[in-house]
Amino acid sequence: MSTIRTICVYCGSGPGADPAFLAAAREFGRILAENGVRLVYGGGSLGLMGALATSVLDHGGEVTGVIPEFLMTKEKKFTRAQEIVVTRDMHERKQTMFERADAFVALPGGIGTLEETIEQMTWKQLGRHKKPILMANIHGFWNPLFELFDHMNKLHFIHSAALFEYHVAERIDEILPKLREALEPVTEQAKHGVIATIERM
Repeated sequence: MSTIRTICVYCGSGPGADPAFLAAAREFGRILAENGVRLVYGGGSLGLMGALATSVLDHGGEVTGVIPEFLMTKEKKFTRAQEIVVTRDMHERKQTMFERADAFVALPGGIGTLEETIEQMTWKQLGRHKKPILMANIHGFWNPLFELFDHMNKLHFIHSAALFEYHVAERIDEILPKLREALEPVTEQAKHGVIATIERM
């Protein structure tokens, strides 16, 4: 059985138009801290990213921010984090976040959030890791994406459907229990996959 020590969260560098998004980020930050789960995220201090990291720290938790050099000004590096990793580029950022995480959660966000989440889904579908991926579907935010997945599947463009696995939580308090349940039958070695192989992707 694998344990969850660190969760990588992808989310927007803006707050979004629905106040529920910021509230969800803050609530999840509190839950992570209270359960002793470290946050790994994009290292910014703005939007949902900043609200999430601030909440983790305000509730006594631990935060690792991973940010590329060129975004340190644009996304305003979060200086309160216990650890900030500055990478050369986006590829190194995503690799670092992958290596440090036991699971992935996608809160509402934009193209960057979508791209990072889809990449992990792709790696998982290709059998490179068995870390659970969960979409926090706050106020139905991800419903259009789920419809697109269904459309792709119906037209036979999603291969290895059994490996195209993700979880959905409609409420923030469902996230951690669902991730723990997903990891229960997975060994530590199987969860992380072959790092050398991942690095070449």
